[in-house]
Amino acid sequence: MRARLCAAMLCFEAILLGLSTPVMITVEGVDKTLALWLGIGLCVACVVVAGVVRKPWGMWLGHALQVAAIALGLLAPAMFFVGGLFGALWLGAFFLGGTIDEDRARWAAAEVDQ
Repeated sequence: MRARLCAAMLCFEAILLGLSTPVMITVEGVDKTLALWLGIGLCVACVVVAGVVRKPWGMWLGHALQVAAIALGLLAPAMFFVGGLFGALWLGAFFLGGTIDEDRARWAAAEVDQ
């Protein structure tokens, strides 16, 4: 369940990061090339990592993407808030999903013992 929840958060975050690109260009006046590389690049990275999040290193990449999303606040200050919000959602999915996985394993073990 942890992988599913984290992958869902990454998919939603991909949408957000894709939409942050025109904001960086029009509102914040960031260079178009830089904004496209960062916004679209992080968007694609979120989709790719959502596909490999079941692997242990995939979770680490997901954590790194949260840091990168918050770091976009250096170019568009609103991203400090929005990136932090998605970082909190990511951590919630990470820890809640782990709790659900542990409960399911415990229930499965209890059924085997009966």
